[in-house]
Order: sequence, then C-alpha cells, then structure tokens
Amino acid sequence: MRLLSLRLFTLAVVVAVAAVVAHGAPIPVKVVVVTMFEVGADTGDQPGELQYWVERDHLDRVYPLAAGYHAVRMNDAGEMAVLTGQGTAHAAATIMAVGLDPRFDLSHAYWIVAGIAGGSPERVSLGSAAWAQWVVDSDLGYEIDAREIPKDWTTGFMPLRKTKPFEDPATPLEGQVFALNPELAQWAFALTKDVKLDDPERLKEVRQEFDGAAANRPPFVTLGDEVTGSRYWHGKLEDAWAGEWMRYFSGGKGEFATTAMEDSGTLLSLQFLANAGRVDGRRVLVLRTVSNYDRQPRGLSAAESLARQRIGTYSAYLPALDAAYRVGHTVVQELLEHWEKYRDQGSENRDQRRADAR
Repeated sequence: MRLLSLRLFTLAVVVAVAAVVAHGAPIPVKVVVVTMFEVGADTGDQPGELQYWVERDHLDRVYPLAAGYHAVRMNDAGEMAVLTGQGTAHAAATIMAVGLDPRFDLSHAYWIVAGIAGGSPERVSLGSAAWAQWVVDSDLGYEIDAREIPKDWTTGFMPLRKTKPFEDPATPLEGQVFALNPELAQWAFALTKDVKLDDPERLKEVRQEFDGAAANRPPFVTLGDEVTGSRYWHGKLEDAWAGEWMRYFSGGKGEFATTAMEDSGTLLSLQFLANAGRVDGRRVLVLRTVSNYDRQPRGLSAAESLARQRIGTYSAYLPALDAAYRVGHTVVQELLEHWEKYRDQGSENRDQRRADAR
C-alpha cells in the first residue's frame, strides 16, 4: 500500500512538473481573495462579491479554471481573486483546484475570504465587518424535527455521535472546527478597525426595527466568529442555537457574530493543501460583512422575515459588499506595498511544520 501511494505521488509530481513546463514558470501569487457568488458578469452590472475586486483592483488577467467553478483573475501586482460558487461543495472543489494548479506558486500567498453574511444583532450591526478567529461548521449533526423533541431540549439539532444537544465533551470531526491564526486575525483587525464604512439613511431606518446589543450601532469593524454551513437558517431561536453551538465547539473561546455558507469547505481544502506543502495554513483570514440580520425584526415572524431574505435584496446588500472590499482591500494593500516584510514572515515555523508533516 505504501509503495502504491509512493508511485501515485510520484506520478502526480511528474504530471504537475509537465504542466509547469508547458505553461512556463509558476506565477507567484501574493494574496488570494476568495469570493463566493456573483450575480451576473464579473464587471459592469449588479455586483456580487467578486465584482468590486475585479473593477477596483484591475484584475484584468483571466486564467480559465476547468477544474473549478469559475476562472480566476489577477493583476500584475500578484493579487488573485477566486470565485468559488455557493455552498461548501463548490467552495471545497474550487479551492482545491486552484491550490493544485501548477500555473500558480501559492507557497507564500495570504488568503482572505471576503464575503457577505447574516449577522447576530447582539454582536454586529448591518454593514459591519467581522474578522473571525473561529469558524465552526453547522451542517454536521443529527436532527430531530422540533415537533418531536423532548420537552427539556432547546433544539432538535445535536452533534454527531451524541445523544442530546450540547452533550459534553465536544468531539468535533475533522473539518468541523477551525481555529484560525489569532495573531494574523488580530493584526488584520488592528489595521482595519478605523476604516470608515457606509451608513446610508435607509440602513439607519432598518436598524431601528431590530433588538439586540449591537443592533442599532452604525457599521463598525470587529473581531467576531462564524457559524458556517449550507443550511440557511433564520430566526431568534436559531440565533440562540448558533451562539451555543459556537461556545460548545470552541470550548467557550469563540463568540458567534456571523453566519455564512461556504467557509468550512474553503478552510478544509486549505488545510489539506497546507499538509501537502502547497500553501501556508497560517496565512488565512476570514472576513464576513453583515448584509442582513439572522433573525426577524419586531412585528414579524421568522417565516415572514425569511421570505424577504434573497441575494440582492438584503437590507444592507450593497453596503456589505462595499465593506468587504473596503476592509479587505486595506489588508491586501498593506501586504502588496510591503511584500518584502510579509513574504517570509513566519517562514521558519512554516518550514518546520512541513518537515514534521513529512
């Protein structure tokens, strides 16, 4: 079995080398911006998560990606943008396709997931931006319909291999809990905490309809953690569940702020790529900006509120897209303008981890 694995690995290396020869030397990539959806074209129409990056950072170099969801785009400064497609499966497949593509040298690249999200009004306000230190998957679990759960349960959703909700000890599966590099997240936050975010009059009006400790604050940049999964949930009871789910799987260290769809797929692929020496797993940031609250406003049921939740019509859709670019770009610009400083930062530890993995 070991001999077979070695042969397969050797074959993969040979194929990769042949591809590099065919395409020339790999293109060094300094920063990869990961976006998840686009409404139409990459430029010139209603924007999704990719469009502002393409237009404002002049990502005019297009590289087809047959093994992924969408072509990747770059500029001559070493900045790349990836569009994964929605959901964990799309994200995992596309990130793996990019990471294994022999055309690109990603060994020193910083990765920034930059997308919109639902937000808990207890921790963030509409249009705000949150850098995550913890990302916890919300799809892996058992579920009993709420109409059949025991009376003393707060939810019908429970961790795999457990017999009741939040049963101790927490035993996450691989790819369920991601503790991101805290120093990098805190650095990104310190760099961007004073970035001014748009707060149009319409946003102020919408915020007044919601309750929560942060619900009525103007948009701001913060550290806040993410519950991620392809199951789109909504409502104040689900918000309470997500907060407990984050505390349970992070050992009380994480604080739930945002909910999005793709990031466990992206992060697990990057983890595997780091194991293979293709990327540096310590150079990953997750930035989510709040396009909508994850619960209903006063006077509406969860079902009535959910009926309003559609991409492109979220109450803070455009401000959140702009915040994702504005905050994320501040970090991208810092990395590119001072690349000599950041290129090899922490490389000794990275190289030692790679040696240990071998």
